[in-house]
Amino acid sequence: MKSYQQLADSVKFSRSLNWTRLIEKDDNLEFIGAGRSAFAFRVKGTNLVLKVFFPEFKKIAREEAEIYKALPDHPYYPSLYGSGDNYIVIDYVQGLTLFECLAKGVPIEEEKIRHIDEALKLAREKGLNPSDIHLRNIILTDDGHIKIIDVARFKQTKNCTQWDDLKHAFYKFYRKKYFPKKIPVLIMNTIAALYKKRIVRMGS
Repeated sequence: MKSYQQLADSVKFSRSLNWTRLIEKDDNLEFIGAGRSAFAFRVKGTNLVLKVFFPEFKKIAREEAEIYKALPDHPYYPSLYGSGDNYIVIDYVQGLTLFECLAKGVPIEEEKIRHIDEALKLAREKGLNPSDIHLRNIILTDDGHIKIIDVARFKQTKNCTQWDDLKHAFYKFYRKKYFPKKIPVLIMNTIAALYKKRIVRMGS
């Protein structure tokens, strides 16, 4: 097996104003997703994820590695196995994001909301400020546990209310008997876009 740095260096891509296209990668990497700042790959034959950051986001790579080191050794968060100038290596988490749960109609129990609160409390006790908590970076694992990924913004100093707003919507709407538990992706994306523009509010 090549080193993590060699695997990260094998990732080639092209950029345009609105998107990034993967051009080349090592055969040992299985593409599993793309975000604003990085591509994510599962390292074949392992339960590890290599997250390769785009050049302008190398600072986030270093910050995210430091945050994982500061987080409690707890099942709520992936473990960090390696990091470099433009990459980190963490656990591969098998399961559905809460966004996918809503899209597929998989029930989200109130107990899971309490577990997320507990996970964020643990991070705060380590001096971090959990931010940018949204439906796509909270995973319900195959064995029914909660895992929070993408912690790059846990050192922000601003007050982020995103999780509090989502939790408010859970109790005000989702828990209602007749509220649909399966929501079309288009509707969720539209609500998220309007929320980001502060046109829609979910908080109290």
